[in-house]
Amino acid sequence: MAKAKVKTAYVCSDCGADFAKWQGQCGACQAWNTLSRVSVGPIKEAHIGFAGTKAQIKKLGDVETQEAPRIPTPFAELDRVLGGGLVPGSVVLMGGDPGAGKSTLLLQVCTQLAKERGVLYVTGEESLQQLAMRAQRLELPMDGLDVAAETRAEVIASHIELNRPEIVVLDSVQVLQMESIDSTPGSVTQVRETAGFFTRLAKQTDTVVILVGHITKEGGLAGPKVLEHMIDTFVMLDSPAGSRYRTLRGNKNRFGAVNELGVFAMTDVGMKEVANPSAIFLQRGETDSPGSIATVTWEGTRPLLVEIQALVDEVAAGYPKRVAVGLDHQRLAMHLAVLHRHCGITLGDQDVFANVVGGVRIQETGADLALLLAVLSSFRDRILPRDLIVFGELGLTGELRPVANGQERLREAAKHGFKQAIVPYANRPKYKLPGMRVHGVQNLSAALEILSQF
Repeated sequence: MAKAKVKTAYVCSDCGADFAKWQGQCGACQAWNTLSRVSVGPIKEAHIGFAGTKAQIKKLGDVETQEAPRIPTPFAELDRVLGGGLVPGSVVLMGGDPGAGKSTLLLQVCTQLAKERGVLYVTGEESLQQLAMRAQRLELPMDGLDVAAETRAEVIASHIELNRPEIVVLDSVQVLQMESIDSTPGSVTQVRETAGFFTRLAKQTDTVVILVGHITKEGGLAGPKVLEHMIDTFVMLDSPAGSRYRTLRGNKNRFGAVNELGVFAMTDVGMKEVANPSAIFLQRGETDSPGSIATVTWEGTRPLLVEIQALVDEVAAGYPKRVAVGLDHQRLAMHLAVLHRHCGITLGDQDVFANVVGGVRIQETGADLALLLAVLSSFRDRILPRDLIVFGELGLTGELRPVANGQERLREAAKHGFKQAIVPYANRPKYKLPGMRVHGVQNLSAALEILSQF
């Protein structure tokens, strides 16, 4: 029997589309220089029990809608990001920078869950001895957890079918390979096919599959973009440079809120959850300085108090700089134009730098007003009150638009001792908050007038 011929295809690393020949731009997602050459061979049928099962066709009204009970983890912050815990039959993808603590966090979770449930931890990057040494260093219970050092997807699937664990961790998806695919581990084809393989396995066996993913130097998840569409939940573990705190953000979740944020601290004995992140990110210095202001951002289902700092300085040479860390730099430039157009304050000859303290990244528009007031505070060298909280979305016409969950933001600020607030007029509290004076303003000029009274 003649050997099947191996063909060549060119696959886009962003969307997963394949083409017969190379071209500079992907015809599906229009991205440039994303096509890579892969070898496509015939995929052999896996001789595993679950692979031969057929899907049953039912009427939509006959499908049982009873929600399966979630599996709680030892960390409440992780459960928050997951939407309440692990869902049976779901696939969770956890990404993060090297050394962020992905493997440490998952090892802590698995050793605790293994006391009462069947858990399998499969490592493809470390030996079992290295895994055991890490568990000993973290002082974790080691008796109940099943571990394996394997990269072949078919072999891992046979272990899952034989032992039927409730939770499986695969560390990492970039080293897994299917022997039936003629491609190297980590290639676009291997990552896509192995992820799809274990996704089908999870759905058919009601097993929770947790995949660990690497991060590229650009900060994105390594592998094809289609990988994020296959899985149910995608969480990213960020580690700000020089900080022991880690933020876990849900970028996709079919079973909970998106953009939910969990905060952890890396210690000598592993990850520790931070129950009150606002107290961490609001650790301001004893000496007050211009350019510092507090705001309340909304992360998933809870408010989070953070400090925004700004620095305005004369341009030494060349064009003025606009740098924003933890904020959208395009919105910074837009707000400076609004300030010039509607308030007559120009910063065209000034460098403007803005930063969110603690490494938090604000992805909503509720911090617009706080950002601009911090810039003005630095420009005028004027210290703002410590007990002042500010939030609101700024429009191009200078108006202040209301933000979602304004009442909850004010209550969170009052709980942390803030006594004054500048908010959009529509976000004024219906009932007076004890110990807090709230100024509702309709535009930027009114906000600056209130600020001048402090």
